[in-house]
Amino acid sequence: MQLNALSAISPVDGRYRNTTAGLAAYFSEYALIKYRVFVEIEYFIALYEHPLPQLADFDKSLSGKLRDIYNNFSEADAESIKQIEKTTNHDVKAVEYFIKQKFDELGIEQYKEFIHFGLTSQDINNTAIPYSFKLALTESYYPAITELVDTLKAYAADWQNIPMLAHTHGQPASPTRLGKEISVFVERIEKQLAQLQLVPFSAKFGGATGNFNAHNIAYPAIDWKAFGNNFVDNILGLSRSQYTTQIEHYDNFAAQCDAFKRINNILIDLDRDMWTYISMNYFKQKIKAGEVGSSAMPHKVNPIDFENSEGNLGIANALFEHLAAKLPISRLQRDLTDSTVLRNIGVPVAHTLIAVKSTLKGLNKLLLNEAAINADLEANWAVVAEAIQTILRREAYPNPYEALKELTRTNTHVNAETIAAFVDTLDVNDSVKAELKQITPLNYTGI
Repeated sequence: MQLNALSAISPVDGRYRNTTAGLAAYFSEYALIKYRVFVEIEYFIALYEHPLPQLADFDKSLSGKLRDIYNNFSEADAESIKQIEKTTNHDVKAVEYFIKQKFDELGIEQYKEFIHFGLTSQDINNTAIPYSFKLALTESYYPAITELVDTLKAYAADWQNIPMLAHTHGQPASPTRLGKEISVFVERIEKQLAQLQLVPFSAKFGGATGNFNAHNIAYPAIDWKAFGNNFVDNILGLSRSQYTTQIEHYDNFAAQCDAFKRINNILIDLDRDMWTYISMNYFKQKIKAGEVGSSAMPHKVNPIDFENSEGNLGIANALFEHLAAKLPISRLQRDLTDSTVLRNIGVPVAHTLIAVKSTLKGLNKLLLNEAAINADLEANWAVVAEAIQTILRREAYPNPYEALKELTRTNTHVNAETIAAFVDTLDVNDSVKAELKQITPLNYTGI
């Protein structure tokens, strides 16, 4: 069966392909090969710009043609590398042979042994992968999550003065404002995004066991540590880990996974709150012509976008958890368990992106139902008890908490009249009584 959206095993490449297609530019097999080629070419350029003695006469005007190898990299090029890999049974060596063929075509074959000079495959993988991961976050994830945050900010502003009954432990509690409750999520997401953005995109670059052994034996006069730092930090825009085994230790990548998990947990919290507000009729949802909410119940408009988001965030977090727990652990100077795991880093990002866009879609369907919100406030006058007993404390009234508890902690319904009648019984002056009678569930919303 030919691979397409219907035959794909994962819904990332099947049902949700329209949402995740852009991530193929960073996380597909094609993308991995392309960024390996990119690193190999930039490394060779760095060698002759340094320069190595044997590359001192290299025609630097060819830099553009060398960069064209990755700038114009095609699926056909990637396929040719996969064909070479069938013989080499080594993916990075296949990239090296591909570039050597390109050198032959450019007539610079005398320099091709300096392709991949002194490197091990992980010098390429552990730079290509964080490079593409950084691009994916910059060009795909951050724009999506920023759009979601901007939508929340707009709602927070629009609803800043909408009083709403709060619920703690699922029970009516001191009123709040809807806009403020949305601002809670804005602040949480923005703070965790800031922490994610502080984590460096770490890369390993230092030869077979991280010591530049091969480089140093060939050219002992060159400061290879300074060369590696400049190449990784300044040319690739990553952060070179100074002491490594054959592989990057992935501690910062684990921190990025943990940061993603925290942001995703906040989104799950948001999804569940929005779902609950819809079930409470605080929000209705925009109806799209032709859509069906239930195959059996024609009236239903289900909060499916928030449910979809919550499910995808759960999958994403399970994978981020595994990546964060597994990748920093490797036997001695290196085992191969990181290799197959690393190939999956795009999967939790994809599920996260699906979730972010689903949450955004759900938010854009919301229709505020002020009548239902106000009716809930009106039905819960008992929540002003906190306000009354606090003012009575101010007035040194004896046992105010207990007095309000006696009034409200019963199964008898408390309403405006009940509260007013209670106030009239209090032994306080008329101005305090008037002050207490001004308090309602709609105006007791704090600052």
